[in-house]
Amino acid sequence: MALIKIRTIFIIQVHEPTEFHAHHDVTSSVHSPLVATEFDNDDVTSSSISSKKFDVKSPLNTQFNALESTGFDNGNSSTVTGYDNDDVTSTQIHEVNSGTDDVTSSSISNTQFHDVNSSMIDKFDNDDEISSALITQFDGHNVNYLPLITDHDDVTVTSPVSSQFHDNDDVTVIANVSVLFPAWEALVIVRTDVENNKKSSFYCLFDTSEVTEAKFYGTLSFGRETYTCRLPTRFRRRLPFRQPVLTNTKDDVWVTSASPELLRWNYIVYDVIDNDENDVVLLVKGINSRQGVNRSPKEFRCLFGDDLAKGVVTEVSSSLQEVFRCKRPDLSRFTGSSQSVVKASLVIVEGNHVVPSIAYYEPRRKVVKEGGKKLLCACTMVYNVAKFLKEWVIYHANIGVEKFVLYDNGSDDDLGAVVEVLKSRGYDVEVRFWLWPKTQEAGFSHAAFVDKGSCKWMMFIDVDEFVYSPKWKTLKPSKGLVPSLLPASPYGQVTIKCYEFGPSGQKRHPLTGVTQGYNCRKEVENRHKSIVLLDAVHESLLNMIHHFKLKDGYRIMKVELESLAVNHYKYQAWVEFKAKFRRRVSAYVVDWTRSVNLKSNDRAPGLGNLAVKPDGWEERFCEVRDNRLRDLTRR
Repeated sequence: MALIKIRTIFIIQVHEPTEFHAHHDVTSSVHSPLVATEFDNDDVTSSSISSKKFDVKSPLNTQFNALESTGFDNGNSSTVTGYDNDDVTSTQIHEVNSGTDDVTSSSISNTQFHDVNSSMIDKFDNDDEISSALITQFDGHNVNYLPLITDHDDVTVTSPVSSQFHDNDDVTVIANVSVLFPAWEALVIVRTDVENNKKSSFYCLFDTSEVTEAKFYGTLSFGRETYTCRLPTRFRRRLPFRQPVLTNTKDDVWVTSASPELLRWNYIVYDVIDNDENDVVLLVKGINSRQGVNRSPKEFRCLFGDDLAKGVVTEVSSSLQEVFRCKRPDLSRFTGSSQSVVKASLVIVEGNHVVPSIAYYEPRRKVVKEGGKKLLCACTMVYNVAKFLKEWVIYHANIGVEKFVLYDNGSDDDLGAVVEVLKSRGYDVEVRFWLWPKTQEAGFSHAAFVDKGSCKWMMFIDVDEFVYSPKWKTLKPSKGLVPSLLPASPYGQVTIKCYEFGPSGQKRHPLTGVTQGYNCRKEVENRHKSIVLLDAVHESLLNMIHHFKLKDGYRIMKVELESLAVNHYKYQAWVEFKAKFRRRVSAYVVDWTRSVNLKSNDRAPGLGNLAVKPDGWEERFCEVRDNRLRDLTRR
């Protein structure tokens, strides 16, 4: 396909309004402003909040008036978008100063608005609906607008003006919805009918006339493809942050008018889960932002459809962490079929505010499963673990795990190739594309919800963790080793203590594998992992990564180290260990690059917040030589 250089690019208005104007009442789909976005070690020098007065109350009863700008301090920011002639009267900012190990500080949540007047975005009537693929003709040359991810009723399109075209050239501009991710990245979501789209070269064009490469990230449900773009330097210092245009050329193009603002990752509905039960689960960032502090489900409703006027609203039965459980909607009103695909969001009852959403719901079709449930499965969240995966899968398959479920958190190594090799050898491995940052708890809730029909027990451990029993010292590995230890009713969960192994003198990843290369550990165990009976998991799906809340009547069996242990190869050779500074996957665990909770049990003692190799790393955390698992795997 030939490319065309153009001087002006159209703007696609995907209305997720963050700016309210006077003299109109909010009736539906009003999106709360974003607060508490995290930025990594960059300063924002220009803020676009002008002469508006807010009464902002923190738990310390500090009041701020006449805010004119926002301050950004080395990685943390709280932004409040300006409003024209409107009052924000009850914004509550929760500053988490946790004394516990695993709670993120500087979380801001529970934003409420009262009596906010807003101009409503004009909606298209059905007879004005935009077609899914617009092709505008200009003097015999084509500018192709590929199908939108958003619903047509929420979209207006402004065509190019004063554009200059070269003969026989085309420009492809893909409409998108973009989300501001941590570490100065934009997640760009598109829906396209163009074949092999991900094999083409695309770029993100920003309103500062800067361009960055769009890297293909993965495919979501319903044909939605995702790309990531680094936010360019000047763009980071200009508020508000506006969505980029995705195009196939980076030459001589720029945006001439305002794009919609970037959606913010810390306030969004990002996924929806369905199974064979009567409930649907929404996963939502920015509502229950503090560990252990959850808002009442009575404050919310689930919305299926474009807006409150046209959509279906159902009750919320539980609100814990990022998991909101809703009654299943009847979608027959949309098309006369129960198999419609609709946007899913969360409504804050007070004010009828709709949380921005990139989640779409389709009723799950019942599938007849062959062979019944697996007795024991294993679930983990992974990022660039290709070199470790084969050893972990083969070992646990040999001691009784029948299926492995991997939530891939954006790997860019050879994970897919390794999985295909394992599957070709008869191992049951399923990879789920899970791009969402800091959502390990939600990912495990997802597994507990969707896998209960195929797995009886689920082991939740990491790829650097290996389940082992000292009682196996005279046994050979067999598929009955772990299943023989699973308890009968009324037990619904088995908790296993962990031994933490150190670098054991290694300077690089041992070629023989972690169970062979690391044999020196700390003397005292730390933390635990769990094997969970999925039918026993509480309806809220609440978990603390290491264990789940159970339904009434079920009990937890705590196993002693003499019977079962987890060898956690946590402190590996430095070249491997430093990858843990990238980003912690838990929603409530502080990233190690931040100077917060430095004494957390999640961290390596004495390392601080910089990925700088300390002297004598190879000999650290070595108190007891332990070769028991190594010897078992050699038999």
